[in-house]
Amino acid sequence: MSDSEDRADIGTHRLNAPKQTLEDAYAEPDNFLEIDVVNPETHDLGKKRFTDYEVKMKTNLPIFKIRETSVRRRYSDFEWLKAELERTSKIVVPPLPGKALKRQLPFRSDDGIYEEGFIEERRSGLEGFINKIAGHPLAQNEKCLHMFLCDPILDKKYVPGKIR
Repeated sequence: MSDSEDRADIGTHRLNAPKQTLEDAYAEPDNFLEIDVVNPETHDLGKKRFTDYEVKMKTNLPIFKIRETSVRRRYSDFEWLKAELERTSKIVVPPLPGKALKRQLPFRSDDGIYEEGFIEERRSGLEGFINKIAGHPLAQNEKCLHMFLCDPILDKKYVPGKIR
């Protein structure tokens, strides 16, 4: 065998990985971050009507001090988070689902932005948005993300910063 054939063999042999047990296969992963946007509720407060969503987080990432949270957030809170990340971080922030301005016009024959199908579509879009953001390692260090996921009431006058 020539030297070049020996070198070719080195890169193609199988690694001897340990066998995976059932306990290993079904155990909690080393690092996980799960965020669900669920349970939309539409509130009628006089002339003010709005929908909010439950944002549930479960994680074992060391950067998060709280392992499990559940907070309620409106679409405008997601807009606030997006604006804060664009202002304070170096990451490219994905777009939010649209504002649906045409659905907010008066004299519609349907419920507009309060229609069940639209609320579900928006909920799904918000869930995709927050999972993209929270999955980014640089965003995980941003104080505004931690506030959004963990604090029952957002302090929009907070001092931006990093979580260490």
